[in-house]
Amino acid sequence: MDNHNSTQQVAGTDEEQAPSAQAAPDTRGKKVVEATELEFLGDVPLAVSVELGRLSVTIKDLLQMGVGTVLEMEKLAGEPLEILVNEKEVAKGEVVVINEKFGIRLTDIIDPFSGAKN
Repeated sequence: MDNHNSTQQVAGTDEEQAPSAQAAPDTRGKKVVEATELEFLGDVPLAVSVELGRLSVTIKDLLQMGVGTVLEMEKLAGEPLEILVNEKEVAKGEVVVINEKFGIRLTDIIDPFSGAKN
């Protein structure tokens, strides 16, 4: 085999495949879309939100709330926050402060092919 050839021939076949060092990602049967195929969507606005936690309250408790009421969330302090795009979880992160403003440092990206329901 020629050393300058960028493909490898599979032993015993006439098929060629990419070098093993550049294995394709596991897409579980889904089509992988190249970034260049999505350029026309670049100006579409998306709603990004960060969820600190959730809480269920009764109407009675809600009516008793006032200024200074503290709502205790189910999420523990230090637990990763959910980052949502158009109400779908896409990542997890932690709170940071940048120039006196809150920010989120991404700590985990959700696998879009995991099949997890959000």
